[in-house]
Amino acid sequence: MRRIEAVTGWNAYDLAVAQRAELHDLSALLKAKPGQLAERVQALHSDVKKLRKASEKAAASPATGADLVQKATEVNGVKLLVMGTVDVGGSGCVCPEHVMLKALLSALTYRKDDVVIMDMEAGLEHLGRGTAANMDQFLVVVEPGARSVQTYGNVKRLAADLGVKRVRVVANKVRDERDEAYVRSVIPAEDFLGCIHYNPEIMDADRNGKSPYDFSRTAMEEIRNIKAILDRDEK
Repeated sequence: MRRIEAVTGWNAYDLAVAQRAELHDLSALLKAKPGQLAERVQALHSDVKKLRKASEKAAASPATGADLVQKATEVNGVKLLVMGTVDVGGSGCVCPEHVMLKALLSALTYRKDDVVIMDMEAGLEHLGRGTAANMDQFLVVVEPGARSVQTYGNVKRLAADLGVKRVRVVANKVRDERDEAYVRSVIPAEDFLGCIHYNPEIMDADRNGKSPYDFSRTAMEEIRNIKAILDRDEK
C-alpha cells in the first residue's frame, strides 16, 4: 500500500510562502535566478570535488612544491613559474590551482637564500584565499584615482588579517605634478615608493611583446630608483 501525504488549506499557503522565501534567500546567496539554482549548485558541487581532490593530492605529496621549483624556467638568473588561468568560460573556479600555489609557496618560503616575487592578477582574490600569506610585504601598483587608492586600502586591511604588516605603493601612469601630489596626499609617506610616469614608450613595448627595459630609459631609471629604496629598507 502506498501512502500519500498532502498539505491543504491555509497550511498549504503558509508552506508555499515559506518555500518561496527560502528560494529567494538561496538565489541571493548563490547569486543566481531561481531558474538557474540547480545549475549553480551543480557547478559548486563540481568545484568542491575538484578542490577536495587537489587538497588530497597536495597532502599526499609534500614534495610537490619543491618538485615544481625544479621545473621552473630560468631567465637571466631568475627562475620563472606561471600558474594556469581560466581557459574556458563556465569551467568553474581555479581552486585546485590555488591549492597547488599555496603548497609551492610553502616550499619556497623555507628557502632562506632565495627571494620570491609573486606577480598576482589585479584584485583581492589571492588575499581572500590566503595564497600570499607568507610574503614579507606587498607591493601595490595604483593609478592616481580614488578607486585605485581605495583598492590599496582594502589590500592593506586584508594583508593585516594575513599577518603581512608592510604594504608599499608604486604610482603608475602618473601624468603630471598634480597626479603625483594627489597620490602623495592619500598614501602614507612610509608606504610610498615612487612613481612611474605615463610613457607612450611603455605602450609601444607592450604592443611589441617586449620589456619596457628595451624601449624606455626613463622607465628603467624610475624602476631602478624604486628598487633602490626597497634595497635600502632591507638593509
